[in-house]
Amino acid sequence: MAMNDPLGDMLTRIRNGQKARMQSVRSPASRLRANVLEVLKREGYIRNYSAENEKPGGELVIELKYHEGEPVIREIKRVSTPGRRVYSKIADLPRFYNGLGISILSTPRGVMSDSEARTANVGGEVLCRVF
Repeated sequence: MAMNDPLGDMLTRIRNGQKARMQSVRSPASRLRANVLEVLKREGYIRNYSAENEKPGGELVIELKYHEGEPVIREIKRVSTPGRRVYSKIADLPRFYNGLGISILSTPRGVMSDSEARTANVGGEVLCRVF
């Protein structure tokens, strides 16, 4: 069966893994998923990620992060879906949870967090929000 929303699938695996208090979860590999995980790692929401079997059909192993037994990611939500793309100019991008959360954007300069996009003064597709 074909997967319609690969990024949404990965975010759901992370959400479910943290609810089950797992140390790591696996997701099929793709360049977009790896770029989103790189942003999550830079912002401190996951411990690390690694690619297993670089060939097509490989997997990403995502190490989840906890603080005092509670998941670091309280909420992770897909914004732009395959059926409804959401684009935003950088001036129109709202702050998520008053600046405590981040939005992850796909811009012409690559996948980056909302604060990095504001610094680079570039807008794009809002992929997801993390708090």
